Amino acid sequence: MRVVSAEQMRQIEERAIHHYGIPSLLLMENAAWAVVEEIRRCFPKEEADLSGRKAVILVGKGNNGGDGLAVARHLVFQGMDVTVFLFAGFEEFKGDAALNLHLFQGMSGKCFIIEGEKQRRLTRLALAQADVVVDALYGIGLRGALPSLIEEYVDEVNCSPGWVISIDVPSGVEANTGKVYRTAIRAQTTVTFGLPKWGLFLGEGPEYSGRVVVDPISIPESYTRDEAISTFVLTDDDVRNMLPVRQLKGHKGTHGKGILVAGSKGMSGAAILAGRGALRSGIGLLQIVTPTGIAKDVDASLTEATTWSAPGDDSLNEEAWQVILKQSEKAQAFAVGPGLGQNTQFITVLDKIMETIRCPVVLDADALNLVGLEPGLLNLRNGLGPLILTPHPGEMARLCQCSVEDIERNRLEIAVAKAVEWEAVVVLKGSVTIIAAPDGRAFFNPTGNPGLGTGGTGDVLTGSILAWLAQGVDPLEAACLGVYLHGKSADNLATEYGWLGFTASEVADRLPKVRRELELKPLEKERMGKWGYDKFGLR
Repeated sequence: MRVVSAEQMRQIEERAIHHYGIPSLLLMENAAWAVVEEIRRCFPKEEADLSGRKAVILVGKGNNGGDGLAVARHLVFQGMDVTVFLFAGFEEFKGDAALNLHLFQGMSGKCFIIEGEKQRRLTRLALAQADVVVDALYGIGLRGALPSLIEEYVDEVNCSPGWVISIDVPSGVEANTGKVYRTAIRAQTTVTFGLPKWGLFLGEGPEYSGRVVVDPISIPESYTRDEAISTFVLTDDDVRNMLPVRQLKGHKGTHGKGILVAGSKGMSGAAILAGRGALRSGIGLLQIVTPTGIAKDVDASLTEATTWSAPGDDSLNEEAWQVILKQSEKAQAFAVGPGLGQNTQFITVLDKIMETIRCPVVLDADALNLVGLEPGLLNLRNGLGPLILTPHPGEMARLCQCSVEDIERNRLEIAVAKAVEWEAVVVLKGSVTIIAAPDGRAFFNPTGNPGLGTGGTGDVLTGSILAWLAQGVDPLEAACLGVYLHGKSADNLATEYGWLGFTASEVADRLPKVRRELELKPLEKERMGKWGYDKFGLR
């Protein structure tokens, strides 16, 4: 699914209205119905009747407020007790928003203009009693911090017991960056229209958006194809289509040979976990090159892999190259870095790998830290073979010679720029991992949860990407497959354990299960063009 900036979405809407003749009021009505449907989902099926329930709608003067007023009108028709709080005078509403205000005023719903402390007390009381709170204050046009008056009410909303639904983007979250300056609406559900916005995946956006639902509001998908959109979010459908199909006559030779160069004294677990991730992702033959000092431990822990010891009691040195070169024959993929240690002698080996190995190469962890000492290594591929880098923000900062804060402020821009510059697939890890391609495309990954914030999970991811490469999957798709299924495995575990207490080994062991569920799962679209995901497990 495509993801757009605020400006791109405006252009799509303008084209839909002025070029294709879709009435703007119809778009607003469709948006309102999408929100009403999600309000129904806030309650168990047996309690889906909205009659008698209470709703509070916070309304700004723009089109976002117009959406909220249309929602309010529909909820009154559903029998709800609806209270609307306007954060602008009646005369400030224009166009479709003004029409929806006029229509709502002709109904039995309650409508108040926020003017002073009296309305503050009234709002606090209404919020305390509300089953649902709808945030229709600001849409995709907000830049900077919310006005101080509105901030006070936002804090009241965030303390309220009702289910909070934001329209398009939570108020206070910038649509392009996900930045929150002081405070923002913390929604349980965000219903966004047309296409999802960058800010729902960047910065603090995911933390404030909750469950994101995308509704096309009758803008046909074909209308977006003319837009120069190069940013996407991965979905089950996308990833299912990337999975390789195994043939009945397949065997270990046809399922791919991968080389994993990993481990050092005290870090044998990293090599083992990466190997486990590869084996659980279906690699045919896994060969691990690791220092002599830990080779027996690795060999004993991964009986299905072949372990080759290379010179070095504590860590691999320049003599490891001959072992690596020998084992690289007929390999379909290489991965270097998990638990490798930062022995600078190994930079010579990295140099040779980059210049010599023709199959796809994945660089992770300490391999990236060593490259950070010699950034010119990334230029040695010269089109020899695909390259995938899997940095976390700290490693990316070292590669880019900037601060972690710089990376976090500009995740999308930096990931894409460096993927193009380095001619590599860049997997910039984070709460929403970004997979950037050398051609300028970028993919947001919606799976995963804070439970992945534990030692060894990154090693599992490296092994998984190695396995997909070895099975002949395109490098960009191999990175997407690895990241998506890795996060989905953690989400599956979170249904049993919550967001803490499961381990990297369990993430690896759950990979076949979630892959199989994805293969068997039919397309689950409750209506054409609609998609949603539970990023934070709030329902």
